[in-house]
Amino acid sequence: LIAGRKIMTNAHVVSWGKEIQVKRYQDPTPWRARVKYISHEADLAILEIEDERFFDGMEPLNIGDLPYVRSSVTTYGYPAGGQQISYTRGVVSRIEMHSYVHSGNRSFLTVQTDAAINPGNSGGPVIQDGNVVGVAFQGIPGLENAGFFIPPPVINHFLEDIADGSHDGFPRAGIQIQSLQNPAYRKMLKLTNDGIGARIDSIMPIAATKKLLKEDDVLLRVKDYEVGADGTVIYRGNRLGVSVIFQEAQRDDMMPVTVWRDGKEVKLEVPMSVYNDDKREGNQYDVLPRFFVYGGLVFTPLSLDYLRSSRGSGQELVYELNYRRREKPETMRPEPIVLASVLSHEVNANMGVRGQVLVDKINGVKIDKLEDVIKAIEESKDSKHVIKFMGEGSFECLDRRAAEKAHSDILATYGILEDRRL
Repeated sequence: LIAGRKIMTNAHVVSWGKEIQVKRYQDPTPWRARVKYISHEADLAILEIEDERFFDGMEPLNIGDLPYVRSSVTTYGYPAGGQQISYTRGVVSRIEMHSYVHSGNRSFLTVQTDAAINPGNSGGPVIQDGNVVGVAFQGIPGLENAGFFIPPPVINHFLEDIADGSHDGFPRAGIQIQSLQNPAYRKMLKLTNDGIGARIDSIMPIAATKKLLKEDDVLLRVKDYEVGADGTVIYRGNRLGVSVIFQEAQRDDMMPVTVWRDGKEVKLEVPMSVYNDDKREGNQYDVLPRFFVYGGLVFTPLSLDYLRSSRGSGQELVYELNYRRREKPETMRPEPIVLASVLSHEVNANMGVRGQVLVDKINGVKIDKLEDVIKAIEESKDSKHVIKFMGEGSFECLDRRAAEKAHSDILATYGILEDRRL
């Protein structure tokens, strides 16, 4: 329970939820709730209870500070194995940046404890000295006496973000950091070998950031935190990746940084941005996939969800999703499109490509997003649709009139109500 008479839980507890009910301690009555705000990247959600009587006699819990390693904490929840509330006590084992399983593509500050956190504990508070110091959320299969909870800095960022009535998310600096521990390389950059400073390896195609930073700049400080040669900082007594400092910022904040460039220090303020393409690289929730079906050809955006559902996807798809924007950001497409599959019909019977390939062009039109596919096909007056795929330059053709004639028959045969979802 938090101030404002709302409840905090994990995003994965309520994702895809159609009917959400909550119960008070030792109260048999179910109370209806709805999701007010949700952060799939931070695995946190705020629930709003429809009936105000739910809160009668309750007091909100305060959010405390990041606990120290070796300090004691108590977890509350309803883990598998019983119906009553469970309390477990343990110590904070370590604090570090860790991948959040729910999002699948982001790492945030995480606290590990040997207090039992099992399936069913999710969303339960972790208490220290009467304050909430975390929200239990995940474990690692096969790893004994190790559970994880979301700590106050991540929780507070989420609460500050939604204070204006909207959820923006956790911004990024738009840079990739590499360790700079090679003495010869440091000497080439005219940098002393004192263990301070990590190299900026690549920069995302964000105009404001690219104007300020350059590849081979050496990141010396972020705010008042000194950056080690391995790309880490000392954060509240813990040696962590420098991204923990960037994650303190809200969207459109300016982050003060000091870099080493051409043999001298340069002080800058870097704009913090939220990337819309983050969702494609992580698990997607609460939205159905976009698609377009034509002549039995099923087109859909490339995403992590797609890769997981299509076993045997090639390295080209993995590279396009996970590595192109880091290695060749200038060639990145806003929404890479995949020919996911081909619904068999005589109109496409002679096609050799049957799916799981990236689409480059259709009728000479470069495909940057799903709408480009629809436009290229529907506006063409040629007798043939020419579909060119990325990679080795393979292509296929589809007879336009035959495809249009077979369109409704294909949809009916495969039980498809609409030929597109945008």
